[in-house]
Amino acid sequence: MLSLGLDNAYSVERMRVLVLHPEYEGSSYEWRLNDSLVATTHDYVFCQAMPDTYRLSFRIIDEHNPVCHEMTIRVWDEQVAYSPYISKVYEYCPAPGQFVNVLPAYEQGDTYADILRKAEEQIAGDNKNVITLGGWGGYVTFGFDHAVMNYSGMRDFQIRGNAVQNGNTSVSSEPGIVMVSADRNGNGIPDDEWYELQGSEHGNGETLHNYSLTYTNGDSVTWTDNRGQTGCIPNNTFHTQPYFPQWLSETELSFNGTCLPPNVHYNGSVYVYTALDYGYADNKANTDTTGTSFDISWAVDKNGEPADLDFINFVRVYTGTNAVFGWVGEMSTEVMGALDLHIE
Repeated sequence: MLSLGLDNAYSVERMRVLVLHPEYEGSSYEWRLNDSLVATTHDYVFCQAMPDTYRLSFRIIDEHNPVCHEMTIRVWDEQVAYSPYISKVYEYCPAPGQFVNVLPAYEQGDTYADILRKAEEQIAGDNKNVITLGGWGGYVTFGFDHAVMNYSGMRDFQIRGNAVQNGNTSVSSEPGIVMVSADRNGNGIPDDEWYELQGSEHGNGETLHNYSLTYTNGDSVTWTDNRGQTGCIPNNTFHTQPYFPQWLSETELSFNGTCLPPNVHYNGSVYVYTALDYGYADNKANTDTTGTSFDISWAVDKNGEPADLDFINFVRVYTGTNAVFGWVGEMSTEVMGALDLHIE
């Protein structure tokens, strides 16, 4: 081991994260992979899809103590073939809604750990079962047994919902906003920076950014938001169970993010749902592979700037619209699984 804190050689499975953290500080830094500049940060996160031996060099650019260190990284094939499907659900935090405590089913005495396990059982693998995210802001966070790579000009992963579509008219499009994160600290949990995938409505003048909302449980579920608005999640005769997550001891739930304008109108006899153009979960039918798939290159940071992610490890989906439509009830995104489109 060098005093710099970096080895001369590394070996890692493909689509696995290798975090390189030099011990020295300097004025600026350069990381070059096979002679191409790939980063100017102090740390570098290496992740490659193709087995090979890669040459990586690190330079500390400093007037008084310049350093250059050369490394080789051998990337090898996984011993057990990766699955294209979700392998783990890290978080399940639905907002109140008419399908909460039903999809998945709450049983008396269930803890959060029990509900998290049930959510994973529903959507991990190729199960094609459904979980609800409830009203606006409710979310699920999941990952795969490998990093999902960003292939230029291609959709990288698909998220399945339960939308039913007829042309651009849908009887159940309930768009969910998708966020992604890379495991840059290498600890295997989703605690790194999150980036929103910029869908077709990101720049819509009616889309609310930096939106936040708090639900309160009482005789009914009410809410207040940071725009001075109030409302409720009304009970209906079709779903008579409690709408607030029953495994929680808290009486308030708060969420923040982006709120989309409603995509539903009443034509005098029925509610008509219009599928959004692209970039949202549970927006188009699963048979529309392109319409239900996502490009990691759409990721933007909190300032709306491109995130330039080479890979991701975690995906989060949350209900994107805060709206109630008569007997139909609240808009609530549902998730039925996901898959990496680059893994067979």
